Amino acid sequence: MPDSRQVVVYSRKGCHLCEVVKESLTKLSRRGGFTWQEVDVDSDNDLRRQFNDEVPVVFIDGRKAFKYRMDEREFLRRLVS
Repeated sequence: MPDSRQVVVYSRKGCHLCEVVKESLTKLSRRGGFTWQEVDVDSDNDLRRQFNDEVPVVFIDGRKAFKYRMDEREFLRRLVS
C-alpha cells in the first residue's frame, strides 16, 4: 500500500468520539499507507456550520468516509479501494 492516501478528521476539543477516532487513526497509521491530519471545526465559522453536529467526520482523499464513529476494518478496506 503506497503512503499516498490523505486522511482528514474534522473534530473539536472535548469530543469523546473524536478522541476515539484519533486514537484509531494514530494506531492504524503506524502500518503505513496514509497520513492524517486533524482540523478543529471550531477554528473556522464555515467549518463549524458545515460539521457542527457531525463530528468527528473522516475524509479519505477528499471523500467523506465516516461520521461519528469509524470501524477500523472498514477504514482499512476503504483505504485500499
